[in-house]
Amino acid sequence: MSILETIELQKNFGGVQVARDLSFEMERGEVHCLIGPNGAGKSTFFRLVLGEHQPTAGRIFFDGEDITELASFARIRKGISVKFQVPGIFKDLSVWQNLEIALQHHLEGQGLTAEIARVLEFVDLNAAAGELAGNLSHGQQQWLEIGMAVSVKPRLLLLDEPTAGMSPDETRKTGEMVKTLNTEGVSVLAVEHDMEFVRQIADRVTVLHMGQLFAQGSIAEIEADERVAEIYLGKPDDA
Repeated sequence: MSILETIELQKNFGGVQVARDLSFEMERGEVHCLIGPNGAGKSTFFRLVLGEHQPTAGRIFFDGEDITELASFARIRKGISVKFQVPGIFKDLSVWQNLEIALQHHLEGQGLTAEIARVLEFVDLNAAAGELAGNLSHGQQQWLEIGMAVSVKPRLLLLDEPTAGMSPDETRKTGEMVKTLNTEGVSVLAVEHDMEFVRQIADRVTVLHMGQLFAQGSIAEIEADERVAEIYLGKPDDA
């Protein structure tokens, strides 16, 4: 059974159609990357999955259950978590306090303390636990929000350009985090432009273009697809 499936998903904003009969399926336990040119509909797709947008038509299934009508908070309770491109951390609170907020409705007492310590170790922020989150480097802020997103132990983690603004070393380290999460049973769907990162983590890749599924396959198959190169780079003039 798939962890996530959409059937003929459509979304219109006024007269503009940003998702067109989008049928997508992601297997349980895989790392799947969404790529595509700007305006392809990737962020809209994420917000439809999260329930921030309601589809004009079509259905959304999570682990076999129809969640099309569910509110965002109900989807999160069922096991979906997200990390957006811009870190949504509390910059005036400490790193520890940020994780405490993320977990406060799930754990308490020693269990809460132990889980925060585990997440700090995972995202390599032990030494910064008492620092204000706003004083962290950009990469560390991204890792803190990844930690907040995974602290609730989701079954499906959505990552919206998680390596934006990171150095190559930070990007590789983020990829290792994603692969570790996957070995622990978390399915991951990532929107990403950094193809080196995609090569590092992806089991399969889906290309969106103009709100539609344009191509799908392994990273090798996608990189060998001349149609994909064309929508990214443009078609060369005939000489």
